[in-house]
Amino acid sequence: MSASMSRRSALGIGAVAAAAVSSPASAAPAGPASVRKVYAREKRRAGGVWHTHIAAVDRRGVPKPIVEDDADHVTHGYSVQKLAVATAVMDKIDRGELTLGTKLDLPASIILGGSGIYHLHRVWGDEITVANFLTAMLLVSDNTAVRMCGRVVPALEINEILAAKGFVHTRVEPVANPNRFFLGTTTPREMHDLLWRLGTRTLLTPESCDFLLSVTRWLNGYHDGVRRVMSSKERERVATKYGADFNELGESRHEAGIMFSADGAPLLTYAMFAEGLGDPENYGATHPAVEAHARIGRALFDSLPAAPAAAAARTLPQPFRPNHGG
Repeated sequence: MSASMSRRSALGIGAVAAAAVSSPASAAPAGPASVRKVYAREKRRAGGVWHTHIAAVDRRGVPKPIVEDDADHVTHGYSVQKLAVATAVMDKIDRGELTLGTKLDLPASIILGGSGIYHLHRVWGDEITVANFLTAMLLVSDNTAVRMCGRVVPALEINEILAAKGFVHTRVEPVANPNRFFLGTTTPREMHDLLWRLGTRTLLTPESCDFLLSVTRWLNGYHDGVRRVMSSKERERVATKYGADFNELGESRHEAGIMFSADGAPLLTYAMFAEGLGDPENYGATHPAVEAHARIGRALFDSLPAAPAAAAARTLPQPFRPNHGG
């Protein structure tokens, strides 16, 4: 992953960005047909080649597809794959071979540029916990954190864990160093499966699922795409992970996540992978595909079904409260 992957020009939303995407007041009427219409329109506007799976629960709480657009296509997941890497690390914790409190040193030799925070420190040598680098990897998509994960769960073991969980195409790509890897491939349908099982607390132990969801739902995470035109309370109901890079087809902009009811029941998953896009080197909110994610995200949230009375799993994040120190 190169330094060109640095891509957050802003985490908030300004007046210009707000005007560029649909607001709640102007959103199309809610419902699956409306979602499909918005998705088709935004895909056409953004261009490129899209591979997408979007599903919402029915009255029984079973997820049913709303959009299936080449959903079994095997594609480079880029930073969306960090969800799969984190899953493998947490699986090892669930088996008692590792803990969130396990500490590793953070040497200068392991630092990667691009997205994240560790490369900004300028001095290194800290001892940090597994919880620390998992949080950095999922909240701000830290690339160095991927290498830290590889030190506790080597590439081949990550792939074995993912295979044991039933994923066929979601894999990291090993390299000569067994503790390092490229982030590899997935499909929209498999990412839906991972997200749904995470949201229903069946992918890992309930405690491990809650940890990953608490990070991916937190307000300091990625806001340029699906969560852009949402209040803070709405953003708390969306766990999301963004990925961006480029290849021989052109630019790639991906986003995958899960939306919850106000009382914590999982209601909807989305896995949108777009490649062959234009606007190179724009990793900000004005990229056409990211603007498309924002409009689609608002439509998805406005279309959320009611939570089934018998929803199997409910999880609530710690509520956000501002703090000025002291």
